Amino acid sequence: MDNLRYIRETMEHAGAFTAVSGWGGVAMGVTALIAAALAAIQPPGGPWLRVWLGEAVVGATIGSLMMWHKASRSQTSLLNAPGRKFALAYLPPVIVGAALTAALQRIGMYGLMPAVWLLCYGAGVVTGGAHSVRAVPVMGFCFMAVGGIALLAPASWQDPLLALGFGVLHIVFGFLIARRYGG
Repeated sequence: MDNLRYIRETMEHAGAFTAVSGWGGVAMGVTALIAAALAAIQPPGGPWLRVWLGEAVVGATIGSLMMWHKASRSQTSLLNAPGRKFALAYLPPVIVGAALTAALQRIGMYGLMPAVWLLCYGAGVVTGGAHSVRAVPVMGFCFMAVGGIALLAPASWQDPLLALGFGVLHIVFGFLIARRYGG
């Protein structure tokens, strides 16, 4: 029995995190495009930031619920070894992005926020995606590329670049993941 338990645990630890939901990515992308349109008509500063923070909450909720749904459909747990590895790799860059957002807001540097968000989210997707299907880290690198552009782009490009990253990339990779990896 001990040998069987050891084999089962070894196989679980070696598995990939497959609960990333492509359809969740598509839904997150659609809400991000809506947020980009709403943010573009807001005055700079607090109102603009509130739109994007609201979108972050909506996107995180959609992503979490859709991961849970995909995992329960395949009768796996989000808390198994691959799920824990994904979370432990994904969350630190996202937490850093949140902390940097608070610091940038305090000093009124709203123009740097899109680059920070895209870079930190991309880094989280790359690191978490190292424990997932191949398309996930590729998506993360694409987010980081858009974030790099956002560092150099004029302020008038911030909402279009956020729409490209959080909207278009989520939709494109969401369809790819849904098609190739079962939803």
